[in-house]
Amino acid sequence: MDFDEAADRLYGMVPEEFTSARDALAKEAKAAGDAALAKRIKALRKPTVVAWAVNQASRREGELDPLLDLGRRLREAWRAQDADALAEAGRERTPLVARLVRSVREEAEAAGHPLAAAADLEIEQTLDAAVVDEDAAEQVRRGRLTRPLSYSGFTPAPVVRPAPGPAARERPAPKAERREAEQEREKAERERRIKELEDALAEAERAAQEAERGRADWEAERAEAVREHERRTAKVETLTAKLAKAKDRLNAAGHRLEVARREETNAERAARSARVRLEEARSALDKARSGQE
Repeated sequence: MDFDEAADRLYGMVPEEFTSARDALAKEAKAAGDAALAKRIKALRKPTVVAWAVNQASRREGELDPLLDLGRRLREAWRAQDADALAEAGRERTPLVARLVRSVREEAEAAGHPLAAAADLEIEQTLDAAVVDEDAAEQVRRGRLTRPLSYSGFTPAPVVRPAPGPAARERPAPKAERREAEQEREKAERERRIKELEDALAEAERAAQEAERGRADWEAERAEAVREHERRTAKVETLTAKLAKAKDRLNAAGHRLEVARREETNAERAARSARVRLEEARSALDKARSGQE
């Protein structure tokens, strides 16, 4: 077993099985003498339900291929400053992401893990990040996410070509400029709000991960305490059984001692009586002999 094999196995599991399976694999690696591998496996973090749902989509053959291909084409078009290709990719992007969000939700529900309503936005942001960011695309492709992704950088968009000639540049367009300025303000406000929500989400995720680590540590402590209690209980039961047998033997020995003492007393009486009769017999014999003389 190597690290990639262990990670792929763990992130393919349902979230509630992750921690115990991870600890078991780490213990297995340590028992095999590979402490470094055990440490790397132990450091793997349990995914959120949304991250797990996207991870499973990456494991369903071909499901995310159109999204990853779209991202590749969009990034290539941006590098080439190909306005037509960028516009085409932009038209494909929204319906494709929406369809995949529905698919991820439906598959999660079919697997017994219904998602909250807010999960759609997290799934959408994760898939969008995979479209515009190459590193995010690779994370999604590998299927080992621990939390949803988001992208706050520059989003490739169709290139705006400068108007040719000085006459075109000098043509007044105050309404268009005002509309453009308003759009820019709205965009800035949306980006600010998204950044605030992303920061809040990141903080909540950090707190949740810390709480999960604490819970996992106490779960392990509880399991060890249960095992210790069971060992001690078994030992007490064994000692109790031995004590019961010892008490039985002690009672038998006491009964034997009582019988021996009683019989010893009886024997002592019989011995005294016999000695008395012996003395009487001797005395009578002596008297008889004296009479003969």
